[in-house]
Amino acid sequence: MAEELPPREAMEFDVVIVGGGPAGLAAAIRLKQLAPDAAVCLVEKGGEIGAHTLSGAVLEPRALNELIPDWREKGAPLGTPAAVDRFLFLTEVSSTRLPTPPQMNNHGNYIVSLGNVCRWLGTQAEELGVEIYPGFAASEILEENGRVVGIATGDMGVGKDGVATDNFARGMELRATYTLFAEGCRGSLTKQLLTRYNLRDGVQDQTYAIGIKELWEIPAENHKPGFIEHTTGWPLKMDTYGGSFLYHFGENLVSYGFVVGLDYKNPWLSPFEEMQRFKTHPDIRKHFEGGRRIAYGARALNEGGLQSIPKLIFPGGALIGDSAGFVNVAKIKGTHTSMKSGMLAAEAIAEALAGDRPDELIAYPEELRASWVWEELSKVRNIRPGFAKFGFIGGMINAAIDTYLFRGKAPWTFKHGHRDNETLMDAAVAPKIEYPRPDGKLTFDRPSSVFISNTNHEENQPVHLRLKDQSVAIAVNYDRYGSPESRYCPAGVYEILGVEEGQPRLQINAQNCVHCKTCDIKDPTQNINWVTPEGGGGPSYPGGM
Repeated sequence: MAEELPPREAMEFDVVIVGGGPAGLAAAIRLKQLAPDAAVCLVEKGGEIGAHTLSGAVLEPRALNELIPDWREKGAPLGTPAAVDRFLFLTEVSSTRLPTPPQMNNHGNYIVSLGNVCRWLGTQAEELGVEIYPGFAASEILEENGRVVGIATGDMGVGKDGVATDNFARGMELRATYTLFAEGCRGSLTKQLLTRYNLRDGVQDQTYAIGIKELWEIPAENHKPGFIEHTTGWPLKMDTYGGSFLYHFGENLVSYGFVVGLDYKNPWLSPFEEMQRFKTHPDIRKHFEGGRRIAYGARALNEGGLQSIPKLIFPGGALIGDSAGFVNVAKIKGTHTSMKSGMLAAEAIAEALAGDRPDELIAYPEELRASWVWEELSKVRNIRPGFAKFGFIGGMINAAIDTYLFRGKAPWTFKHGHRDNETLMDAAVAPKIEYPRPDGKLTFDRPSSVFISNTNHEENQPVHLRLKDQSVAIAVNYDRYGSPESRYCPAGVYEILGVEEGQPRLQINAQNCVHCKTCDIKDPTQNINWVTPEGGGGPSYPGGM
C-alpha cells in the first residue's frame, strides 16, 4: 500500500504543538502572548479539547496566575475552592485519621474539571490566534538532516487489513521550525524521541501508576463542596504502593479515583477490581449512598519525579508536561508544573524565533532548573522511591523524616531500583486474589464502566495495540504470568480465549481501549506497543471529569 499512497499535503508553521492538555495549551498561549505574529498550530487526538483529559483535578493555580492573571474575570472554570483536607489510613473495617502532610495541604487550590479547564484554555488560545485541530492524531515525526521539522497526522479510512477503504483520507504534514511534544504520560511519539535522541542517557527510567476514576452525582444533602479526602492502606497489601482521592465539587458531584503503582508484584492483582472493592469500605461507601455513577475513565501517571526527567530538548523541539514527567507525586498534582514547563519552553522558542539566542532552545532546560518547578520536585524527590526501597511502613517513616526533619533537603537522592515491567512474580508462586462480584449499584464490571467512558473507535481500522511477537502472549504472558494484561487493563481490552479447549489464544478488543497506556508500560517483556488509532477515537470524558 505504501507505494500507492498519494503524497501528503503540507502546512507550514513556526511552531507545532502535539497535545491539547494543560502543558500544550499553556505553551500555545504563552507563545502568542510573546510573539503575536508567530504561526502556532496545536493538534489533539481527542475529538475535542478536553475529551481525553482525565485527572484527580485539584488545581494549584500558581502557573495559571502567571499565565493569565485575570483568569477570574475571563471566566475560568475554577468554581469550588478547596475547603477540608483529610488523610486516612484504612484497614478492612476501620480507618485512622493521619496528619495531613504539608504537600497535601490544598489551601488556596480549587477542585475542578480539568477537561473543562482545558476547554477554557483552548478558547483563550484560539482568541490569541492559535490554530487548534482536534480529532487529528500525530502519528509520525518528520525529520530532516537529524532535526525534527514537524509531525504528520495519521491517515484516515485504512481498514483492518491495512488497505485503504472508500473513506480513505491521507494525513497532513504539519511542518514547523520548532515542535513541542505535550502528549501526556507515555506518549507514542515521545517514546520514539527518547530513543532517537538518547534523551534518557544519564537519567533514571520513568516509573508509573495507573489511576482509575469515577464521577458520581450524589444527593444534595450529602454533598460537601470543597471536601478532599485521600487514603492509603486497604485494600492494597503492604507491598503495593497506592491509595485513593475523593473530591466533592460542582453541582453535587463527587470525583473518586484509585491509584496503584505499576511496580506491583502479584500478577493476579487487578487495579480495577481493587478500585471497586475499595468503595465497599464502611467509611468510604457513605460518600456514594443514594448517588449514581455517571462517568468512568483511566490513565497512566508518571511517578518518577526529578530523577526521571529526561533531557528536554533535541534539534528542532522539546518535551513539555507529562511527556517529560513533571508530576509532584507527594502532592498528587502535576497540572501546575506541566503548565509552567510549557510556558518556559514557549519563552525559549519566542527568543529563538526572534533570533535572540543562537543556541536555540537551551534556555528552556536552563530556566526550568532555575524555576519553582525544579525546586518543588527536588523537595519531594525521595518520597516515592522511599516506598519502593523500604516498603509501606518504612516509606511512611522516610516520608515523615524527609518532610519534617530535612524539609526536602536531605543530603542524598534515592534511585528508582527497577522498571515497572520487571517486577512481576511468576503466577504459580503468587497468591491468587479473589474479588467480590459487582452489585451494579456501588460496584461495577468493566463492560458497563467502559460504556460510560463514551469510548468509541472506528471498528474497521488497524489494531493500535500491536504485539512485537505474537507468540509471546501465550509462551510468556500466559504460561508464566497468567496473562496479567487481562487484569491490569481497566477496559477489558485483553482476553484469553480457548482455555477450556486447551488452545489458549489472546484476543485484543482494541475498540474498548481508553488510552491509559498501562499495557505499554507493564507488559513483562515490553511486547505490547501502543500507537495512535484514528484521530477522534478513544474516550470522550464529560465536563465533570
